[in-house]
Amino acid sequence: MTLILGRKRGMTQLFAEDGTVTGVTVVEAGPCVITQVRSQEQDGYDAVQLGFEDVADKRAAKPQLGHFKKAACAPKRFMREERLEKPAEKKVGETLDCTQFKVGDVVDVVGTMKGRGFAGTIKRHGYHRGPETHGCMNVRQPGSLASRRIGKVVKGKRLGGHYGNSRHTSKNLVVMHVDPARNLLFLKGAVAGPANGFVQVCSARTPKIKKG
Repeated sequence: MTLILGRKRGMTQLFAEDGTVTGVTVVEAGPCVITQVRSQEQDGYDAVQLGFEDVADKRAAKPQLGHFKKAACAPKRFMREERLEKPAEKKVGETLDCTQFKVGDVVDVVGTMKGRGFAGTIKRHGYHRGPETHGCMNVRQPGSLASRRIGKVVKGKRLGGHYGNSRHTSKNLVVMHVDPARNLLFLKGAVAGPANGFVQVCSARTPKIKKG
């Protein structure tokens, strides 16, 4: 797998030579610094730890400052690990950028959905509205919740509640364009989260390109 951290910058369109228009999401991917390399002998598994986006020293705890000092880099806001099937070829202090992806690669993007607070069943689960004539008072209510035989609400019943602000993975997005000068990836389709939201881009676990 290949992992890089970044921020979603928004959406735009790409025009092909034949005039075809494709909606894409622009992700500022990296640069990321390798802050630690884990090995099977020392840690029990092989992995690479990445840091993204510099912060002031006062924003990091003292143990973190020592950790970043060993990597000879500034404190980072985000840190994630990528597990490997074999020992890492990279070393601590090396920098990764968007050039590790190429046009045509299929990736998965992990982001955090926009928080929408408390939402009813219509907005949260797509329920239909109730009748609005003949004095009916059940317009946006969820309706019957349980049967007489059970006598209670079944566990897992779809009801109103907190909507959004949860982790979401957009799978099998195709890399349409790579801009190394600005560290930008143009990914076909939509990515969860608001503009400037933190995202993780990695090689697709189950790559399946949809036709048409």
